[in-house]
Amino acid sequence: MKKLLLGIFALTLFFGCKDNPVSKKIKETRETVSNTTNAVKEMNKMGDDIKELQKMEPLTNEDFKDWLPDEVNGMKRIAYKAGQASYMKIASIEATYANEDKSKKFEFQIIDGAGQMGAAATAGMRMLFSQDFEEETEYKTRRTVKKDGNKAIEEYKKNDNNSNIQLMEDGRFYIKASGTNMDLDETWDAIDELDVDDLG
Repeated sequence: MKKLLLGIFALTLFFGCKDNPVSKKIKETRETVSNTTNAVKEMNKMGDDIKELQKMEPLTNEDFKDWLPDEVNGMKRIAYKAGQASYMKIASIEATYANEDKSKKFEFQIIDGAGQMGAAATAGMRMLFSQDFEEETEYKTRRTVKKDGNKAIEEYKKNDNNSNIQLMEDGRFYIKASGTNMDLDETWDAIDELDVDDLG
């Protein structure tokens, strides 16, 4: 009996240990199953959303330019490109903002998911947002978060204080934003100031 109890105790310690390869594998498998389930749910929902998006008229370059702010969080616009992907019939815009001495920069790209090509282009990105993950090294962090009802992917590089954020706004607009010498909160503040709601 004593040997049996010792054996159970040893197994409990073995499987309870965080760094144990078996328990690590079980955790990874659980996460994979969870992500696969999320992906299947997203695919089912996405089918209906894509049909709706395909019926919509994509924004024009003029629509994007009329919306584009001159300034974001005290940084002035120093460059923009509208319609970079128009040869594929995908409506998009990208812009760069910087403070006076250019020590801080905010850049973003927006792709309109409306129309046949836009809906197809953003479908893969939506699948990416259906995943749940979190990772951290001594140099960077990367994780999925939910902000204002939208799923997003945050990445922060610790050494140089650079951040990247990707998200889908209202199931239509894919946004990829990066902040040079800006932490995640500052980059989120800049995204919020864009007022992407005004686009749709």
